[in-house]
Amino acid sequence: MNNNNLFRKLIVLGIIAFFIGICFNPVIAKVQCDNKPVLIEKNVDKFGNVFFDLLVMFLMRLGHIPSLSTCIIKDDEVVWSEGYGLFDIEHNKKASESTIYAVASISKTVTATALLQLYEQGLFGLDDDINDYLNFSIRNPNYPEDPITFRMLLSHHSSLNKDPWYLHKDYPGDCPITFYPFLREYLTPGGSEYSPEVWADCRPGEEFHYANMGYAIIGLLIEEITGELFHQYCKDNIFIPLNMYNSSFLFADIDTENLATPYIYCSWGYKPYMHAGDVDYPSGCLRTSVMDLSHFVIAHMNGGIYEGVRILEEDTVKLMHTAQYAEHQSYGLGWQIFENKRGEVFVGHEGGNIGVTTSMKIHLSDNTAVLFFTNRETTLYIEILVNRILNNMLFLKTDRI
Repeated sequence: MNNNNLFRKLIVLGIIAFFIGICFNPVIAKVQCDNKPVLIEKNVDKFGNVFFDLLVMFLMRLGHIPSLSTCIIKDDEVVWSEGYGLFDIEHNKKASESTIYAVASISKTVTATALLQLYEQGLFGLDDDINDYLNFSIRNPNYPEDPITFRMLLSHHSSLNKDPWYLHKDYPGDCPITFYPFLREYLTPGGSEYSPEVWADCRPGEEFHYANMGYAIIGLLIEEITGELFHQYCKDNIFIPLNMYNSSFLFADIDTENLATPYIYCSWGYKPYMHAGDVDYPSGCLRTSVMDLSHFVIAHMNGGIYEGVRILEEDTVKLMHTAQYAEHQSYGLGWQIFENKRGEVFVGHEGGNIGVTTSMKIHLSDNTAVLFFTNRETTLYIEILVNRILNNMLFLKTDRI
């Protein structure tokens, strides 16, 4: 994009921000109470939902977003939801709150929840050496005497490095490769999939390195501890108890008629991308809808309970939402921790992949949450800015409901 086009788009965004300010400004009114005038402050959307919807659709066009599904949660219920655009352009299918999306790294919050359920059963300790639960050894060859723990894996402090791009392989549908023996070949010097770049030059526990493959190891640990396939464990212990019947880590389990097509945007329009799986699927291959995932979010907002069903203890939920290492305050146990310029704290996770941009955030101070799924990865600055504006608009809207 040339500088003139970028400048024009930034001007448009400035105008949009101005109108958002007008629409969402508090209105001060004077009323008579007990014969005394009393000032009250009420938030009023002067243009109503029509203006909001038009603004969302305009921003989607500006950010090259084919479809958007979103919902707002307060305390223990969804108070607003909507779908915009087409989730399948070729077949003219309109998005709704029930449209299913790949949610990328939001998957990690579910995978971490599955592992913490086993922790609550006393089947391991967070600071146990993971090798005590595996049939092969995982060690950073730069520090072979230092154990890697469950806590380190969950919080990206295992000293696993960012996955080398040339080892990341997408497969149509579901990945045919199992965790074992792939992980042994990937992590062990001399293995057929090994590269020295897999490991960072730091001790386990010292530094934050975001590593998707760490969550593949968590998937393997869940299988070794339970004797059950990872995706089946999540179905039996999270999705079914929470009435999440349109959610799965397996593409084969999903209703493809209602599944958003991932898109790549190029000069001639939108190009569909395949529905893909990978060996590290616990880190990013969950497919779900905003309505389904709202049940999971409500459980985390309410001490582990959704509609009377408990999936975690309250103390465990708080632990997951808490930073584990002093040097990195933005990640707990599978959950990101966000703080905006006003000092407001949110927990949740964002996700991005080919054909995927997603966000799940809980505002802790008032127990509200926003889920935001789209079927295109944002790459340009202007597109990232559009997504931020849309997300902020949704949190502003929570005050009007």
